[in-house]
Amino acid sequence: MLDNLTQRLSRVVKTLRGEARLTEANTQEMLREVRMALLEADVALPVVRDFVARVKEKALGEEVVGSLSPGQALVGVVNKELTALMGGDLGPAAGELSLAVQPPAVILMAGLQGAGKTTTTGKLGRWLAQGHHVQNGRNTGKKKVLTVSADVYRPAAIDQLKTVAEQAGIDFLPSDPSQKPEDIARNAVDHARRHHYDVLILDTAGRLGIDEAMMREIRALYDLVRPVETLFVVDAMQGQDAVNTARAFADALPLTGVVLTKLDGDARGGAALSVRHVTGKPLKFVGVSEKLDGLEPFHPDRMAQRVLGMGDIVSLVEQAQKNIDIAEAQKLATKLKSGSKFDLNDFREQLGQVKKLGDMGSLLEKLPAQFQQAAGQLQGGQAEKQLRRTEGILNSMTPAERAKPELIKASRKRRIAAGSGVPVQEVNRLLSQFEQMQGMMKQMKKGGMSKMMRAMGGMKGLGRFGGLR
Repeated sequence: MLDNLTQRLSRVVKTLRGEARLTEANTQEMLREVRMALLEADVALPVVRDFVARVKEKALGEEVVGSLSPGQALVGVVNKELTALMGGDLGPAAGELSLAVQPPAVILMAGLQGAGKTTTTGKLGRWLAQGHHVQNGRNTGKKKVLTVSADVYRPAAIDQLKTVAEQAGIDFLPSDPSQKPEDIARNAVDHARRHHYDVLILDTAGRLGIDEAMMREIRALYDLVRPVETLFVVDAMQGQDAVNTARAFADALPLTGVVLTKLDGDARGGAALSVRHVTGKPLKFVGVSEKLDGLEPFHPDRMAQRVLGMGDIVSLVEQAQKNIDIAEAQKLATKLKSGSKFDLNDFREQLGQVKKLGDMGSLLEKLPAQFQQAAGQLQGGQAEKQLRRTEGILNSMTPAERAKPELIKASRKRRIAAGSGVPVQEVNRLLSQFEQMQGMMKQMKKGGMSKMMRAMGGMKGLGRFGGLR
């Protein structure tokens, strides 16, 4: 996503490396690259013109001081303007869901068919139910969430939301295609009020294109339920079409925010930079995978840093804190401190912790640019496939074998390989790399971090540990 923009800006910085200062000439050359990168990313032309004009104005007035090179100063300007373009100028509170109303707080989901409204409804419900909502910088705790579908046109739309809600672990209110959307919405609000739900998420019908009937219907639903949040769900892969759709919905509805789905796709990504400019509303969430935990709050400053190859370490740490079992991690640390040996049972538990972190490719994309090659190698589900293979090998062992890997001789290796559906060589590789891992743990126990780093330096092939090539 937006890789081309990142690469072009990196080339600009390299080009300016030998320059002593920012001038009209070298800034103009840089802006040409930025303009081409944005247009290739399918950013709307008015947005490109406005952005380039602002960068030019700020860059020519930028003082290059201290240890900053012109390239670095330029990246600083582009970073600020990208952040503002994606909503950073609205302040941190603009990206929060405003739920400070008398329950139930109604969230209306709007957008075209195929944009991902129904899946996003489930993801958002799960996110709220798990207690991730923040208001004015403070966590507001877990929410009791009800979902309902007012889409009486698309076949199986209601059943789809029911399935998604069950998978997300949130409540679903049945509706019927024979009902009118207004009746469904009215019943849902009444039900949510009587059963003390904190939030009601109303999934609405979409069309393959903008039409007056859809706009009249969704406006009528809005007037009926008076939602506290009206979220426009748009597919990142729509490019220029996303801009036109966003404008039409913004004209018909008082939108409060935008959810950009399929940010993990191969799209050029212009929608991420255009939608906020067109609607004037903040991007509140982005869909980063098809899984139900693949929804993240949108932070303009962090996205700008990712576009510029700086990574998004803050989001990476937050994701780790959210998913890692601290008690399990402390349990392992205590075991190692006591002198007990790190065994394959421990390794299997740690593998489970890694799986909880979510999509590996998505995680690595948050790392700075120098790690992006590794991220590229792990796209397309390859990392998850390798993790499953390693887990299969470990699960084919007996608890005794995992506790004492030295018991695993030729006949046991053949049995483990057959049980996990891999060649014996894979079992041998895992055991060999595990021995190196044990050596690292010993160094860690004896002499701290410096000895551990020396041990890691001598561990050839550790990067492929557990099949993670």
